[in-house]
Amino acid sequence: MGDAKAPSAFKLRTLIDADYEQTHAAMLSHTLKRIEQKRQGIITPDELWIVEHKDVYTLGQAGKEEHILQRGDTPIIHTDRGGQVTWHGKGQLVIYWLIDLNNAGWSVRDLVSHAEQSIEDVLNTVLSRQPAATEFYAKARKDAPGVYIYNKDELMLGKIASLGFKIKHGFSYHGIALNLTCDLGAFNAINPCGYAGMQMLRLADFVALNSIDTSPYHGFEVLPDAVTELEVTKLLLTNIIQRDMGAISLRSAAP
Repeated sequence: MGDAKAPSAFKLRTLIDADYEQTHAAMLSHTLKRIEQKRQGIITPDELWIVEHKDVYTLGQAGKEEHILQRGDTPIIHTDRGGQVTWHGKGQLVIYWLIDLNNAGWSVRDLVSHAEQSIEDVLNTVLSRQPAATEFYAKARKDAPGVYIYNKDELMLGKIASLGFKIKHGFSYHGIALNLTCDLGAFNAINPCGYAGMQMLRLADFVALNSIDTSPYHGFEVLPDAVTELEVTKLLLTNIIQRDMGAISLRSAAP
């Protein structure tokens, strides 16, 4: 744990069945406004946008068309984040990190590591509370951004979460995508994140994941006998906010 800074007025925004291009335009506009306000001495709160997109493939700034293997009815959109091609859609949790890195005291490398470690924390919490899933754990890799699932023999089974950011004048946008209950067949049309043959995974195949929150409790606890998409989302938001406040420090890089 690090030395926590004073809590900030962190804002949350939820968008369901969101059009990618409209959401991207709103993120960019919001970020440009924050940059201008900071130049005027106005400090604005960081935001997390919780999004479930309409089905879409997106190509990052350096994205190569060759990683699109099949073209169908799903839109393919070029965007300004880092990384190659990925898919967004129903059953996938996307969280956009609209953060002033200078105010948080983070480098770009810190941002990426915080993103990966926040996902690791939540997935390992959920997996550890599910008896059938204790043979698995989540871990990032040095050679390929994102978070992956491994078994107890340290064999990587595949990728469960992706990330890609854009930085403008010290402000981040875009963010992370965690597969919860989505149809993984959507990834068959691409080389996910530019890796041919990369197996994509979803949390629902490792734990009993319900889409409806049936928890009788308030707060952000994951119940030992039932996990809901809402609980996973709350755990992840809480972890990210604590990191932004300085309450959770970065761990050493994964081996």
